[in-house]
Amino acid sequence: MANKNAKFKENVNGKYYVDDSCIACDACCVEAPKFFAMNDNEGHAFVKLQPQTPEEMKEAENALAACPVEAIGNNG
Repeated sequence: MANKNAKFKENVNGKYYVDDSCIACDACCVEAPKFFAMNDNEGHAFVKLQPQTPEEMKEAENALAACPVEAIGNNG
């Protein structure tokens, strides 16, 4: 389970975030590229845009479910 106290500074403010347990597998970026991006210099993903509509939230939830290390949180 993601820890909102350990989220990366690149995450935009809002419900979704990526924390420091990210292993840079790229699953979230593949699943929801509109909302997730990779910081290649530091080797982790982050939320670049918060979803607004129910359809967008479904994309973000699919990315959350795809994360193999549960580094994505939705309680930010």
